[in-house]
Amino acid sequence: MKKIFDLEDRLVDFAILVWDLTEKVENSPYGKYIVGQILRCSASPALNYAEAQSAESQKDFIHKIKIVLKELKETKVCLKIIKKKPLVKDPRYVIKTIAETDQLLAIFTQSIKTASLKLENGKKS
Repeated sequence: MKKIFDLEDRLVDFAILVWDLTEKVENSPYGKYIVGQILRCSASPALNYAEAQSAESQKDFIHKIKIVLKELKETKVCLKIIKKKPLVKDPRYVIKTIAETDQLLAIFTQSIKTASLKLENGKKS
């Protein structure tokens, strides 16, 4: 049965969305630098989320999800730089990617809150 909401797939799609965006970034020294940085931090959430799925404890899960959140925040700052400079001619691509980043940030912020409450209450998931 197909999952309606699969975060791993969504994070993989996000990494590809950013990758597609980086192909539109100007080929300047700074453009190359920011592309390298955003490629690393935008792929990291999917990889760390996969690790979180095999967490050894609730604390370990929270730690790994916090890394996902950290990398999403770094990605957002890179996107803001790309937009503000601008390093992409058509800002629609950047705006779309920022919107997805914001949604993912909200999801993982809530996930940390929920997991932290479960840990405080002594529940295991």
